[in-house]
Amino acid sequence: MKPPSALPELDDVRKGVENILTRYVAEQRELFARISPDALELADAIESMVSGGKRLRPTLCYWAFRAHGGQAEGEVAQTVVHVGAALELFQAAALFHDDVMDASDTRRGRPTAHRAFAARHTEHGWTGDPERFGESVAILLGDLALTASETEFARAVAPLDAEVVAAAREVFDLMRTEVTVGQYLDVLAQALPWGEDPVADEARAREVIVAKSARYSVELPLVLGAALAGAGARAREGMHGFGAPLGEAFQLRDDVLGVFGDPAVTGKPAGDDLREGKRTVLVARAMARASAEQRALLVGSLGDRSLGEAQVAELARILTETGAVREVDELIDTLLATSLERLDALDLVTPGADVLRRLARAVVDREA
Repeated sequence: MKPPSALPELDDVRKGVENILTRYVAEQRELFARISPDALELADAIESMVSGGKRLRPTLCYWAFRAHGGQAEGEVAQTVVHVGAALELFQAAALFHDDVMDASDTRRGRPTAHRAFAARHTEHGWTGDPERFGESVAILLGDLALTASETEFARAVAPLDAEVVAAAREVFDLMRTEVTVGQYLDVLAQALPWGEDPVADEARAREVIVAKSARYSVELPLVLGAALAGAGARAREGMHGFGAPLGEAFQLRDDVLGVFGDPAVTGKPAGDDLREGKRTVLVARAMARASAEQRALLVGSLGDRSLGEAQVAELARILTETGAVREVDELIDTLLATSLERLDALDLVTPGADVLRRLARAVVDREA
């Protein structure tokens, strides 16, 4: 599998985060071995989940910190890198749980945790339901990563001034709550009728995008970085303004890649989002502009996990022919332009401001 699309790499942010995560996995492996040798499989699964990835959240957090006057050297800079590791551990927790809720088969080109543990159950001929076993283990893995995220964050910010800690803690806690609520909204959207009111469908899809992904992937890491630099409320609000449209553009690009992305780059089969029945802006736009025959095919096919390549290709053709892909691409461009305009209006310092601009484009112009 190709590496993720490159983000600007300065000051070895990703390398620092990966070193911390490697240390964390080693510590957990030692702890689990003391508890029981049987638990070592958990450490392997955590290591697999935290390995690789774009390190988008830590990178955004760090460069927002630098853009607000944070220095490249010193204890606070190291704190920001450790907070970045906490963000990655929280991301791992969210992915373990999300894969169960979406019944996903693969993650970054490998079987998802619940599928891998279900297969292990079957391979060894254990008693009980293999699928339930796999899902149970994945939920526990998510809980372990969530606990680790909290521990890493608390340990990282402990040396900082109380006012800075309070501001950073507020952002970090909000992020975790919003993602959980966003996951619920996503589950709810999957259960509600779809295709009867495309305008309402799109509004709901965008609501899910913001709560479940856009804010915790882009907007809040930026705000967190500003908070760690000691930025005041007005400056942090500037990061909200810059990050909100950028975060939505980031997720809209994910939705396009979920149908049209190269599996060798995305690590997921092409059209997996269609098989999972994801209620996206892309699909809502297609529903609104589709013929009766096309709409019936979309409604009848979304969420059908038995869809073959030819059927996925037919659905992708409908998304293109209705103009939905073009419209979503245009929406992404508009959101990016808004984000960059807001960035230019902020009083930030270099090189942080320049890197944030490069990052904004990289977040949208990517293949994975």
